[in-house]
Amino acid sequence: MDQTLQSTYGSLATTAAERNRVLRNTYWLLALSMVPTVLGAWIGVQTGLARAMGPGIGLMVFLAGAFGFMFAIEKFKNSAAGVPILLGFTFFMGVMLSRLLGVVLGMSNGASLVMTAFAGTGLIFFGMATLSSVVKRDLSGMAKFMFIGVVLVFVAAIANVFLQSSALMITIAVVAIAVFSFFILYDLKRVADGEETNYITATLGVYLSIYNVFQSLLAILGIAGGDD
Repeated sequence: MDQTLQSTYGSLATTAAERNRVLRNTYWLLALSMVPTVLGAWIGVQTGLARAMGPGIGLMVFLAGAFGFMFAIEKFKNSAAGVPILLGFTFFMGVMLSRLLGVVLGMSNGASLVMTAFAGTGLIFFGMATLSSVVKRDLSGMAKFMFIGVVLVFVAAIANVFLQSSALMITIAVVAIAVFSFFILYDLKRVADGEETNYITATLGVYLSIYNVFQSLLAILGIAGGDD
């Protein structure tokens, strides 16, 4: 009986330690991923690379690059190549973000708008990270509806590349902030609950949500708070 109890407690301790390890590695890799993102954004702004592409070409490059990288990350997530590929992906995403950044930074109060978007994203992330450690209910049912929201945002965003509607852009951004804030909570809770055991996959999911929250906040601030 004592041996059975010791075995049970030992198994629970190992499981908890494994969950904590995956969560810790996710946070560390997430922090590291911001370095190539910032570098890519800086290079993109300085060179005007993303802005030099037309809307159609830029969209095709973004889709091909993003899905290509995500396929490679998923394929190599259990190997030593997984982390470098993920960091390469975040660099690429930084370059793609530079188009919007360049527009906002071109405004007289552009730097303050970028910092406001950064601070807002940080607050949302830390809020969702805190909630992920205290929320007990299963969020998988809500995740299905949120995924539909992601698809609608994605389709509307592609359409707006050609429509160029400021009103539609703000609507998309507001919905995206709500949807991707939820997914930060959902993905971190899955790691905390032991449902996601690969920290590279976990980092990819949380990174994409943070990226979209920041981009959406920046778009709203650029349209509503811009001062030329």
